[in-house]
Amino acid sequence: MMRSILVGILLAMVAGVGWLTFDWYRTQNSARAFGEPFTLVQGDGSEITETAFRGSPTAVFFGFTHCPEVCPTTLFELDGWLAQLGPEGEKIKAYFVTIDPERDTPEMVDTYVGNVSERITGISGEPDKVFAMAKSFGIYWKKVDLETGDYTMDHTASILLLDRAGDFWGTIAYGENPDNALAKLKRLAAG
Repeated sequence: MMRSILVGILLAMVAGVGWLTFDWYRTQNSARAFGEPFTLVQGDGSEITETAFRGSPTAVFFGFTHCPEVCPTTLFELDGWLAQLGPEGEKIKAYFVTIDPERDTPEMVDTYVGNVSERITGISGEPDKVFAMAKSFGIYWKKVDLETGDYTMDHTASILLLDRAGDFWGTIAYGENPDNALAKLKRLAAG
């Protein structure tokens, strides 16, 4: 009985955090257009602009290649969810944008993403341009120095979901219930 109560409380907390994340993004981006014009570089070296985020539903995740857990897990899960959706999942474009462009060259991002997925496109570029793009999407990031002399990056760990117009549609939180994530992606693809 006690275990059922604890599971219920935990599920309510997860749902609450998901809603708060969604509401925060919606509030942050309702007063202005979501995302600003940008010109960055795909892993294959070709240019990519904000127009890539229009015309199809889109999933965008900001991370970095030296990430020990959150980024590879999120990319693996996103690739799996899109595959599970079959033809519906093929309607959704998916991108991984580095928030560590000082280390993550386009080639490095391409290799990193390619090790996990053939359908997710890696994006990097000049640091000031990457950071301006991340800021326009309401992404949090911070360089954190380590005692070893190296550094890591704190960052928003949610997948942003964009509608066909490139506007904010919702999020998938890190660790979100896979059934909820699939349902969101299915609704996004149908929109």
